[in-house]
Amino acid sequence: MPWKLASADLEDLARGATLLGTGGGGDPYIGRMLVERVLGDGAITVLDPDEIDDDLFVIPTAQMGAPTVMVEKIPAGTEPTQSLRILEEHVGRTAQATMPIECGGINSMIPLVVAAETGLPVVDADGMGRAFPELSMETFAVYGVNGSPLALAGERGERVIIDTGDDNRQMEWLARAITIRLGGVAHIAEYAMSGADVKRTAVPRTLSMGLSLGRAIREARQAKRSPFAAISDALSTTLYSEVRELFVGKVVDVERRTTEGFAKGVARVASGSSELEIRFQNENLIALRDGAMVAIVPDLICVLDAETAEPITTEGLRYGQRVRVIGISTPEMMRTPGALAAFGPAAFGLAEQFRPIESLVDTLVT
Repeated sequence: MPWKLASADLEDLARGATLLGTGGGGDPYIGRMLVERVLGDGAITVLDPDEIDDDLFVIPTAQMGAPTVMVEKIPAGTEPTQSLRILEEHVGRTAQATMPIECGGINSMIPLVVAAETGLPVVDADGMGRAFPELSMETFAVYGVNGSPLALAGERGERVIIDTGDDNRQMEWLARAITIRLGGVAHIAEYAMSGADVKRTAVPRTLSMGLSLGRAIREARQAKRSPFAAISDALSTTLYSEVRELFVGKVVDVERRTTEGFAKGVARVASGSSELEIRFQNENLIALRDGAMVAIVPDLICVLDAETAEPITTEGLRYGQRVRVIGISTPEMMRTPGALAAFGPAAFGLAEQFRPIESLVDTLVT
């Protein structure tokens, strides 16, 4: 059934969506503030993907760019809806709903900004089930929906349409170049599709899962229980049911650079003589414990505060932080050969082969 999302839910949703964003997807505080400014005392209607009409016209909306830039370059707030309107005008149809393209502190929130401004409902699903750095890395694309035409809006009123047909990688390449020239951040509407396409290609119920995760962490802390056990319990009945502890220690080094429109780098976490190395491109891609792989994309690698379980984004990593790193399994639809070709290790230039988190690590999160 449809359900209502209010301002009081946003802090929990931002926390849970940031955890699912595996280090990427944008700053949770900025994302929450953008929605709160527009929503006020109102509420947003959220639709279950299994219940929407097959002919519902859905236009996903998002922000794109390097997370390191987004922290310093706050959007005006009008760009997300502008991108939707640009695409509606181009295709000659009016959206009947919007939807996230990924999980994350900002990109789970951008469709909520659009919904609060337009009155549109939001579909409880997305195209990544986590966050990925490139627009072509979507379950939508894997299962047959084209990203083009894409509408891009800049903070000074720039309007761009990119149409590369079925070449989603070319669409990403062009959109990334334009975003860089707009200062590193832009807002987009893309992957317009029918309700039937949503049911076939989207990862279901990631908004409600993000909300339940964030709420579980908060309630566990208030009750003086382990928020890490609460994460494992909250995910146990979902498509993300395998949760493993990868490492506990102190951040001793972060190498980070903003290049080609991405935040790329390596973080190192140490405990005694043991060390965990995490390589990232906006999102965490691979974790190596003393040189041995313990988790790899598309499974989730999540860096959390060691006491509170508050998720830490890649741009938020700092020397001296005490952290607990966990791995979470992705849904089976994200582990198929087609999915791994789009957003598995080889797509990021990694030499390692994908192996499920549950086959690499025995240590359960408690």
